[in-house]
Amino acid sequence: MEVAYRVAKTDDIEELVRLRLEYLAADFGELDSGQKEGICSILPDYLNRHLGKDLHVEVACCDGKLVGTCWMLAVEKPASIAFPHGLTAAVFNVYVDPTYRRKGIARKLMERLINQAKLLRLDRLELRATAMGHELYRSIGFVDDESSHTSMNYAVGQ
Repeated sequence: MEVAYRVAKTDDIEELVRLRLEYLAADFGELDSGQKEGICSILPDYLNRHLGKDLHVEVACCDGKLVGTCWMLAVEKPASIAFPHGLTAAVFNVYVDPTYRRKGIARKLMERLINQAKLLRLDRLELRATAMGHELYRSIGFVDDESSHTSMNYAVGQ
């Protein structure tokens, strides 16, 4: 099994949507047809507007098919002690097709993503680890976020 790694391009959008749906189903449970339809109607336009700009996506390919992805969305914020240049990124959608897991693909995707973050001079990468990915992320240098602040969110429109 030969795996090739590269940066995603707009020609990959259909496959990126497919893998995003697979990731979401693995993380949240099977999506209903309305959820799938909503994501499929919005995500291609989003990817067209952001891919190669503030969104960097690494992919793994085997036999001409995308089998893994790793997404990084860069954000510029006002500089602070935690990010002195004001440049951070959220890492998400780290996903490898179940057939290709436990072969080092996710690690290689993350290493490539970290190299890109260094080239972009990002101060910090942030992610929310699943139980499955936690040890991988720790092994490549991510640390559990310990903060005196409580992480919160607000669901606008619900």
